[in-house]
Parts: sequence; C-alpha cells; structure tokens
Amino acid sequence: MDIRKVKKLIELLEESGIAEIEITEGEEAVRISRYPQGVPAAAPVAMAPAPVAPVIAAAQPAPGVPAADAAPEAAGADGNTVNAPMVGTFYRSPSPEADPFVKPGDTVSVGDTLCIIEAMKMMNQIESEVAGTILSVEVENGEAVEFGQVLFKIG
Repeated sequence: MDIRKVKKLIELLEESGIAEIEITEGEEAVRISRYPQGVPAAAPVAMAPAPVAPVIAAAQPAPGVPAADAAPEAAGADGNTVNAPMVGTFYRSPSPEADPFVKPGDTVSVGDTLCIIEAMKMMNQIESEVAGTILSVEVENGEAVEFGQVLFKIG
C-alpha cells in the first residue's frame, strides 16, 4: 500500500472522532489506531451493507470531551437510554423503502440493531446493549445527531 495513502488515512483519523480504522486492498491491509494497544476502545460498530469495500470502525469520544460514560447505554429514571456514540446522520431503517429496525412497543434483545448512524460516508449500525421494550424514539429519521444525544429509551 502506498505510504501517501497511509498518511492520508492518518490525517482523516485525526480529523474525525473515529478511534480506529482498518482498510484492506487485495492482500494488503493496514490498521490505524488513535490509541495504544493497552487502551480499550469502544465496542466495534459493524457496517451496514454498502456497495463499497467493508470497513469496520470503532466509535470513541473525541479528546477533550468530559469523561462521561462512553457506552451507548446509560441507566435513566425512565429506563435505559441509547445515546449516539458519534456525530452523524440518524437513519431508522437500512434503506428509504425498508421498514424501521425498531419502533415504539417492539421488544429488543442484546445485540439487536436499533438504527444506523452515517458518519463520514460510513454506515455504522447501533446495537442494543440491553434487552427490553422500545419506549420511544427520540430522533427523527435523517436528522443530524451529536455525540451523547439520546436516540432511544428502552424499558
């Protein structure tokens, strides 16, 4: 892989809120991480099916953000909330004509896909870390979301 491509990937990683990126071209692969190996990053976020080569990115809060709970789930008075692990565009379904992944009243299990957040042209599936019933969807489809913004309430 060309060293200029690697340098460009490092620049993109530094400009974004992504903690780690891995790119494979044929038999060549490069993995760039913002943090040393001993520092645990947030759980990997799987990619939604897309017409481009698959890339798996891990969400990590940007440096300088207060040391709040970086996990997508946080216990609240109304149950659990699912918070945005990154800045991006919120999508309730895998495509415009498809049904939403979940809607209020649906029962979800740990690992069920709740939505997709598009960040830097990458589709990141957000999965439930708790089992329960979707109480509410706090964001409209296609709306921009901020890091830590409440997306769902699960009871």
